[in-house]
Amino acid sequence: MKNILKTVAKVYSSSGVVTRIVVGLVVGIVLGVTVPGIAMLEIPGTLFVAALKAVAPLLVAVLVTASLSKSSARLDSRFNFVIFQYLLATFVAAGTAVAASFLFPSKLDLPVDASSASAAPSGVGSVLENVVVGMFSNPVGAVVDANYIGILFWAVVFGIIMKKCASDATKAFFTDMAEVLSGAVRFIIGLAGFGVMGLIYKSISTSGLQVFREYGHVILVLVACMLFVAFVANAVLVAVVLRRNPYPLIFRCIRDSGITAFFTLSSAANIPVNLELCKKLKLDSDFYSVSIPLGATINMSGAAVTITVFTLAATNTLGIQVDILSAIVLSLIATVASCGASGVAGGSLLLIPLACSMFGIGQDVAMKVVGIGFIIGVVQDSFETALNSSSDALFTAVAEYRHFRKTGREMPDVS
Repeated sequence: MKNILKTVAKVYSSSGVVTRIVVGLVVGIVLGVTVPGIAMLEIPGTLFVAALKAVAPLLVAVLVTASLSKSSARLDSRFNFVIFQYLLATFVAAGTAVAASFLFPSKLDLPVDASSASAAPSGVGSVLENVVVGMFSNPVGAVVDANYIGILFWAVVFGIIMKKCASDATKAFFTDMAEVLSGAVRFIIGLAGFGVMGLIYKSISTSGLQVFREYGHVILVLVACMLFVAFVANAVLVAVVLRRNPYPLIFRCIRDSGITAFFTLSSAANIPVNLELCKKLKLDSDFYSVSIPLGATINMSGAAVTITVFTLAATNTLGIQVDILSAIVLSLIATVASCGASGVAGGSLLLIPLACSMFGIGQDVAMKVVGIGFIIGVVQDSFETALNSSSDALFTAVAEYRHFRKTGREMPDVS
């Protein structure tokens, strides 16, 4: 028995993260179908998610502070451009979801228990107020509550001040802490095989495979929209900026970032993966060490798709007519709202009532839509996070390579 365990451990440690995840996925599905309801098998997934949630906020805080404190570069035009890309891509994603919902309208079985959903914002003003208030929240409380807007704001403030005032020893300490926390996240991700097994087992054991039949249409619309954004909409944006074939870079970002994010369900926890990818792509560390955490906070194309698809599915179910102007406004609302969703468990789902309110859909009905979102969250959240996180690396690379082209430098091979 001891030799068997050693052999299993050796095979596991020698395999790649993707292989571990695929094996864990298959084992979780098989166990969920054959022996459902065993609480012990759910524990690895619970621990995996808890560990990522625990370390990710502190990682972002220390990483951004350390990067800015030792940065020798100023926040140049690359930062303005990457922020523009993040917001434009999010708006395009919302518009894609609107078009898909008009072409392939979905309906929902609204009498669903939404008790698992918490209070949601009541208007766009409420979202903006939450963002501003979140920025100026207690910095320690921001880390504890995983308030990434507040974490990013204070990390930028502390990093800029440390750059001018702190000693080299203090800067080195924060740099070392960033390396330690990144290593901790990489260690946790290395256990993704067990975590994914537990998560998939719990989902299949609780909801069964019938969830894919009952809500299959809305799942297909969500997934199709996110795939379209990843492989078509983003490709157009990249091609226009770089004037070259965008797919080698897109496939590289999805392979090295998106697949891991698909199973970790956290853009923040995937930051070390993206940083390593940016390093391999020969990007400027002073730039990507800030743009990647920033993207994990405001680059939310997947969230915009989720908010838009569910809102229009609710209007279609209730027989509410949506005109073109209202659809454009909905896209703008989804763009703004999705930026405030980061760091919140089920954040994009909890902003659905906000979008529903513009069509006169009451809070009770809207929260039932949220309840459906939680049911299919195992699919929705995986694709959403994969799109969000891989796009962080993609648009960071695009902004950097655009700078290369303007300065006459040769872009590296990204295949």
